Amino acid sequence: MTAATPHAGAGPETVKAPPGPPAPGPSHPPRTPLSRKLIRVLPVSPAVVLLLLFLAGPIAYCAYIAFTDLQLTGQAHSSFVGLANFRKAFGDEEFLNAVWLTLVFTVVSSLLGQNTLGLALAALMQRASKPVRTLTGGVVITAWVLPEVVAGFLLYAFFRREGTLNAVLDRLHLPSQNWLFTLPILAVSFANVWRGTAFSMLVYSAALNEIPKEITEAAEVDGAGGWRRMWHITLPMIRRSIGTNLMLNTLQTLSVFGLIWVMTRGGPGDKSQTLPLYMYEQAFQNSMIGYATAVALLLLLVGSLFSLVYLRLLRTEV
Repeated sequence: MTAATPHAGAGPETVKAPPGPPAPGPSHPPRTPLSRKLIRVLPVSPAVVLLLLFLAGPIAYCAYIAFTDLQLTGQAHSSFVGLANFRKAFGDEEFLNAVWLTLVFTVVSSLLGQNTLGLALAALMQRASKPVRTLTGGVVITAWVLPEVVAGFLLYAFFRREGTLNAVLDRLHLPSQNWLFTLPILAVSFANVWRGTAFSMLVYSAALNEIPKEITEAAEVDGAGGWRRMWHITLPMIRRSIGTNLMLNTLQTLSVFGLIWVMTRGGPGDKSQTLPLYMYEQAFQNSMIGYATAVALLLLLVGSLFSLVYLRLLRTEV
């Protein structure tokens, strides 16, 4: 505080007041919960719009087409037919055969083939030397990155009557046969296993690397063998990875088209005609777009049921 020096004959002492606080600026109204939510949603709104436009929109339009008699050619206007397409599907022996073959193809090539072989390769590569891991991983991943059409031609050359497999069997003096004619669904299932096992191997390799070595070493010291360690320690600790891998593999296998089309085109007859090939035949050969879309919705329902089972598995605590 600064004060003036008093002089003789002067008036009362004058004291300067300290500077006061600055004048308050314009006040902003508090944000409401709704405005805060809008601010949080704003950065993701372009992605939401794109999903609605290019994903939800086509799905909704396909759901509408499934209840119509829309045809590819020879029709000026389509009409609403309700559940007629779905009743026709469940009364069609070819559709029921395609459902059965789709389930066989999915179980054999995905649930049993890719999943089991991928886990086995991942477990063996944990103990293998670096050159063996590099060579095995390179071979398996090469089959995975090949385009589906190229993989289909390679496996067609392997299984055909004059193919590689029969040449090897002839050298071993074993009976050969036309695998694409006698066992077509198993041949295409093996082809899908050969092509898609790499994904399961990579998933399980990452999961096995996360298991603490102290746990497996302690179990080995206690006398637990390899199978007991796998069943009681490894599998429970990677349960969530198993569920994720099964879900992704199953959804991918349900939609396989190019591999089977190149190898057998669904034949001979309809012995390897899965639902994707059946839909293609109904839509682009028989020109029944509405009926084929109804079958596509049923395939989507099958995939959703598998997904619900796997999500239930993922929610289960270890």
